[in-house]
Amino acid sequence: MDRTAQLTARRADRDIAYDPPPDAGSPHVRAARVLEANWTGTSTVPSRGLYPHQWSWDSAFIAIGLRHLSPLRAQTELETLLDAQWGDGRIPHIVFNPSVPLDAYFPSPDFWRSSTAGRAAGAPRTVQTSGIVQPPVHALAAWLVHRADPGLSRARGFLSRVYPRLAAWHRYLLHRRDLGGAGLASVVHPWEQGMDNSPCWDEPLRRVTPAPTRSFRRADLDHGAAQDRPTDLDYGRYVRLATDYRDGEYADGAGDFAVEDPAFNALLIASEHALARIATELGAPGTARHARAERLTTALIDRMWDPAEEMFLCRDVRAGELVPERGVTGLIPLLLPTLPRDITTALVRTAQGPHFGLGDSTRLAPSYDLLGEAFDPHRYWRGPAWFNTNWLLERGLRTHGEHKPADALREAALELAVASDFAEYVDPYTGEACGATRFSWTAALTLDLLHDLKEPMDSKGGIRG
Repeated sequence: MDRTAQLTARRADRDIAYDPPPDAGSPHVRAARVLEANWTGTSTVPSRGLYPHQWSWDSAFIAIGLRHLSPLRAQTELETLLDAQWGDGRIPHIVFNPSVPLDAYFPSPDFWRSSTAGRAAGAPRTVQTSGIVQPPVHALAAWLVHRADPGLSRARGFLSRVYPRLAAWHRYLLHRRDLGGAGLASVVHPWEQGMDNSPCWDEPLRRVTPAPTRSFRRADLDHGAAQDRPTDLDYGRYVRLATDYRDGEYADGAGDFAVEDPAFNALLIASEHALARIATELGAPGTARHARAERLTTALIDRMWDPAEEMFLCRDVRAGELVPERGVTGLIPLLLPTLPRDITTALVRTAQGPHFGLGDSTRLAPSYDLLGEAFDPHRYWRGPAWFNTNWLLERGLRTHGEHKPADALREAALELAVASDFAEYVDPYTGEACGATRFSWTAALTLDLLHDLKEPMDSKGGIRG
């Protein structure tokens, strides 16, 4: 880190302000304290025990909340992540903290071997990272962070520095990851989509021979209950996929797992609209990026919309067919402002219907179909409700004028976040805390929902800030 970055980080470390000063026991202060406790000086860990490094899409969501406390710290959060970007444009899903012991998290840096196995793909030499990616929320986060304090952002040249990196990130996804040939990005590992053990992956994963359990040690079970976490069989397949990807020097397109995911691509589209806004702010035309986002929206509908199920489904690129499982990922495209009205109406009906029960049997949308055979209200992404996906749904509902359910979802998210001590995820029926508590993106998105100004997507896909 250069001298300027060090000084910025030190300033960010102390640059937390409350406006207006809230009550010491308020949700605002409690959420802020979680973020302060998880701040490392240059970035924020998701949780001190279970996740002791920097995670990619976590940092994007964290920056969205941090902008209400410290726009400078929010900028630093994203800049630290982008400093670990690979030469081919990918933003790795983990940036490892060298001061954390190797056995504190698996897979650790010595598994990924980014500086050697990733050399051909341009992995950085000064920091160790994973070799896979996570959903592209980053340009959207950068735009919102800029809008929180445009003066500071312009004075620091924030957008002018992050724009070319974000553009390279999108080029990587739109070209290197277009494994289906339709212009959409594919994920090559379940961890990339962020919803690690979703039943949506069960069928594509059956092609993968799991690594022997004795070949790895799961550090996650030191911090989380086994019944809340993915099974050893799941992990065996994850390890096999990651090992093969690493041993192939992180070249894309050769693995057994390739899936086009609705949420991943919806977030790419939303961030493409945000990149257009950033370009305009920097004095360049954003028209081409808006047009690309519209083409991607059309491709998303053509490839993944199932009118009979009234939601988007994942597409197994290797098998050439849709995966017949209902995950919350299929509701996230509601975030996009130019979806046809008949599709948005159907998505709202599905969210409120028996499969997700939003506003009826559940107050937060579960991660998986309540009526599905694989539903489990406590096991990671196989049923529990997560705060980041519900934040996205709240924004999506508001975008399409569904203010009453959006208000109810916002109220439920705030109540359950505070009551669960900012849990990683919760039982969708009872609100019981699962996974880690004092989880950073839960606290950050609580701050965003508490903020007085509602920021629905406008007609060009950028959340007003």
